[in-house]
Amino acid sequence: MQEQDLQMFDFKAFLFRALSYWKWFVLALILGVYVVYQQNIREEFPYTLDAKITVQDDKNPLFTSNTSLIFNYGGISGKVQEVLLNLKSREHHEKVVDSLYLYLSYLTQGRFYKTDMYGVVPFKFVGVDSAYQVLGHPIKIEFIDNNNFDLSYDFGEAETIATQNFVTKEVKRLPVSQPTFKKRYQVGEYIDLPFLKGSIEAREEAIIPVGKTYFIKYNSFNNTVSSFLRSYVVINEERSPLLTIRLTNKNKAKIVDYLNTSIAILDRDQLEKKNQYAVNTINFIDKQLARVKGDLTKKADSLNDFKRDNKLYNLANETSELSSKISSYENQKEAYEKQLISYDLLKNYLETSDDFTSFPAPVIEGIGDSNIQGLISEMISISSQKSKLEYSVRDNVSIFDDLNRQIDGLKKVMFESISSAKTNIRYQIQSINNKIYNVEREFSNLPESQQQLQAIEREYLLSQNTYNLYLAKRGEAELVKASNVSDINLLEPAKDTGQGRMTRNLNIRYVFAVLGALIPILLIAFIVTFFDHKLHSPNDLKELSKIPLLGVVGKNQSENNLAVLNKPKSAIAEAFRAVRSSLQFMYKKHDIEGSKTVMITSSISGEGKTFCSINIASVFALSGKKTVLVGLDLRKPKIFGDFDIDNNIGAVNYLIGQLSLEAITQKTMMEDLDVITSGPIPPNPSELLIGQQMDALIDELKAKYDYIILDTPPVGLVADALELIEYADATLYVVRQDYTKKDMLQLIKDKYQKGEVKNISFLYNYFNQKGTYGYGYGYGYGYGYGAYGNGYHDNGPKKASLLDRVKGVFRK
Repeated sequence: MQEQDLQMFDFKAFLFRALSYWKWFVLALILGVYVVYQQNIREEFPYTLDAKITVQDDKNPLFTSNTSLIFNYGGISGKVQEVLLNLKSREHHEKVVDSLYLYLSYLTQGRFYKTDMYGVVPFKFVGVDSAYQVLGHPIKIEFIDNNNFDLSYDFGEAETIATQNFVTKEVKRLPVSQPTFKKRYQVGEYIDLPFLKGSIEAREEAIIPVGKTYFIKYNSFNNTVSSFLRSYVVINEERSPLLTIRLTNKNKAKIVDYLNTSIAILDRDQLEKKNQYAVNTINFIDKQLARVKGDLTKKADSLNDFKRDNKLYNLANETSELSSKISSYENQKEAYEKQLISYDLLKNYLETSDDFTSFPAPVIEGIGDSNIQGLISEMISISSQKSKLEYSVRDNVSIFDDLNRQIDGLKKVMFESISSAKTNIRYQIQSINNKIYNVEREFSNLPESQQQLQAIEREYLLSQNTYNLYLAKRGEAELVKASNVSDINLLEPAKDTGQGRMTRNLNIRYVFAVLGALIPILLIAFIVTFFDHKLHSPNDLKELSKIPLLGVVGKNQSENNLAVLNKPKSAIAEAFRAVRSSLQFMYKKHDIEGSKTVMITSSISGEGKTFCSINIASVFALSGKKTVLVGLDLRKPKIFGDFDIDNNIGAVNYLIGQLSLEAITQKTMMEDLDVITSGPIPPNPSELLIGQQMDALIDELKAKYDYIILDTPPVGLVADALELIEYADATLYVVRQDYTKKDMLQLIKDKYQKGEVKNISFLYNYFNQKGTYGYGYGYGYGYGYGAYGNGYHDNGPKKASLLDRVKGVFRK
C-alpha cells in the first residue's frame, strides 16, 4: 500500500498545497527573522589571546656523580607531553581559579546583558572564603558617594538558595527568610548576611563613580573551572618543545591574568616536583642527624666529665702507637659505615619514590656494588620507557602492567642486593671491631684512668665522624635543591596588545530562519498530500478512470437544494444547463428517442447526489419538458423537504401495489416538474426495486413524461442502485471535490471495465477553483469562475477587493 501511494504521489498537488500555506510561512518567517535579529544584536563576541612557553629538560650538574645513571631515555618529547597533560588537567585549572578568585564576578548592566568588569572595577569584594556565599544571584552595589553604597538583592519567590564554601568547596542550600533586601554600608564595613560575608574595599588610586551601579556574583566553583577548561587550548607541534597556550573569553584582562597565572603555577609545580627528591633526602637525613646528635652530645659530656674528674688532659707517649692503630681501624670502620648510610638512603628512596627516571646524588654516592649500579641503570631505562609510552599508548593497560611488574621485580632484587651488601659491610665492621678489641687489650698494661680516657675518646670520635658524614650528605642535598631550575621557560607572556574580538558572519542565521520556516511547511504539505486520497480537481478523474466526465457543478451558495429555481442566472444554473445539453447530446448519439431516463447515484452519502438530481430535473422542466423526479433512495429519503411536500406516500406505496401512479405523484412550484418521493421506509427495499412493480412503474412514467430523473442510493453502501442501472438511458455518478476518496471509485470502475454498466458519466460536484491548489483546467469558463462570466451570471454579492482579501487573511 505504501509503495502504491508513493507511485501515485502527486508532486504537483504537493507543490500547490505547500504554496497554499504561504501565510503560515510568512508568519513563521517573520517570527524567525525577529528572533534571529534579537539574538544577533545581543551577541557578545569573545577575545582570544595566547602565551608561548618552551619546555627544557635541564639536568642539574650537581644531581649525580655518575653520568651513566642520569641518561633520560624519554627525551624532551616525554617532558613536553607531561607538561601538556598538566596544563590540561582539572587540578591545574582549579589552582588557577582559586589563585585569582575567578568564581567571583564583577558586572555592570548593559543594554541587553550584564558585562564582565574584571580588571577595571574600582573596588573589590573581600569575601570570607570559609563562609557560605550565595551562588548565581547578582548582589547589587550602588555607590552613593566615595564612602557609602547601597547593597540590595531580590531573590524573587525562591524559598531556598544555593551557597558554597570556597575553602571546602561544599555546596548547600539555605532557607530564604528575607527575599528582598536593601541596606546602606560604608566602604570597608563588614557585611554579615546569612549567605554573604565580607566587605567592599576600594582599590588603590581608583576613583569610585558616584551613582554608578555594579553587581557582584559568586559562581559555582566547579562550573567556573569547567568553563575555562572548555575554552583553554594547548597547541604543540610534533617533536617541538614549544607550547602555545590559548584562551578565549569575553574579558581580555581576565585572559591575560589567567594565562600568565597558569604558567606561573605550572613553573612552581614543576620546580617543586623536581626538588621533591632532594626534600625527601633532607627529611631522611634530618631524622638520622637528630639521633646521632643525641649520642654525640652524651659522649662529649661523658668525655669532659671524665677529664675534669681525673684531671687528665694528655695521653702518655707510650699510648701514641696504640692510638695510631686504633685510629687506622676507626677510619676503615667509618668508610664502611658511610656505605651503610648510602645503602639506607638508597633503600629509603626506593620505598618513598614513584619515579625512577633518575637518582639523586646523595642516594647513589658511595654505592660501589657494580651489581646494584647495573640494577639502577636498568630501572632508569624501564622507567623512562614507561614515561614515554604514557603519551602514545595510554589505552594499552597491559603494556604498563608489564613495565610495572618489571620495575617491582627490579626493586625486589635491589632490596635483596642492598640487604646482602649491608650484611657484608657489617661483617667487615665486626672484623675491624675485633681488631680494635685486640689493640685495646694491649691498653690493659696502661694505667686504668688512661685506658678509660682512651675508650671514651674513641667513642666520641666515632659519633663525631658519623655526625659529620650526615652533615655532609645533607649539604649535598641542599646544594642540589638550591641549584635546581624549572624546565619551563616563558618565551612570550600573554598581554593585551589591542587585539580585536573574534567575529563571525551572523547573517547565516537568517538562512536557518528561512529554512526553519520553510521545512515544517513542506513537511506538513508532504504528509497531508501523502495521506490525502480525496479528489481535488476534475482532472483527477481523468487520471483515475476512463469513465467520461459529463460536467462540472460549482459550490451551492443557496439556502436549499433548489439552486436553479432560486437563481436561474447563476453559474450553477448554467452548469446544470450544460449538463442538460451534454445529456441530450448523449441521447442523440445513442439514438434514444422518446422518454429518457437519467439515474443519479454516487459512492457514499453526502456527495450531493440529491442536490444534482433536483437541479437536473429543474433544468429539464424549465426547458418545457415534462419531467418527473423519482426518489428511489428507500432507506434515506431526502427530496421532499426542498419542495415542501410530504413523504407520507411515494414509490414504496406503488411498488407494494397499494396506490396508483397518480396517487403518489405530487406537483411542485414548477409547472412541468412532478415529484415522486420514496414514501415510508420499507423493511425490504432491495426486493421492491427488483420486482415486477418496478418495471410497471418505469413503463408508466415513460408513457407520461419526457424525462425521468431517478435519485438512487449510493452504490458504495448498498447494491440497490446497481439493480436500477438497467432502467437508465444515462447514469450520472456524482463525485464531490475534497470529499470523495479515490478508492471509492474502484467499484464503479470495475463494473465499467467489465461492461456491466453503460452510458455512465461522472458529474463533478462542489467545484471550487480556489480549493484546487492552483490547478487551472478551464472549467470555470462559462460557469462564473473566469473573467468571461462577468455580467452574464448572477453570482451573489460582489467579491472583495485584493486589499480587503489580504487584510482578511491576517484577520483569521
